[in-house]
Amino acid sequence: MAKILHYPNLKTVLQVEKVLQAADTVISKNELKRRLPTKIMHQTLNLILDYLEDSGKIVTGSKGITWIQNDNPKLRKLLARAVRVA
Repeated sequence: MAKILHYPNLKTVLQVEKVLQAADTVISKNELKRRLPTKIMHQTLNLILDYLEDSGKIVTGSKGITWIQNDNPKLRKLLARAVRVA
């Protein structure tokens, strides 16, 4: 793994989250960088995206990045009562 030169601050992580949540479709890294209100280093963006993917908030695919986390309380309640079928 490459040496990390710059860790993102919370403000930057929240900005990336906000842009991804607001995107209505899959978004590329370049488009994400264009939509951010401030410039961000590519390495820093990759670190944020790795964190968001590891925490289950986004999925990165061949066509781009999409937000998958859902905070809907009704959905959470339904999933808690759901029965898994193997």
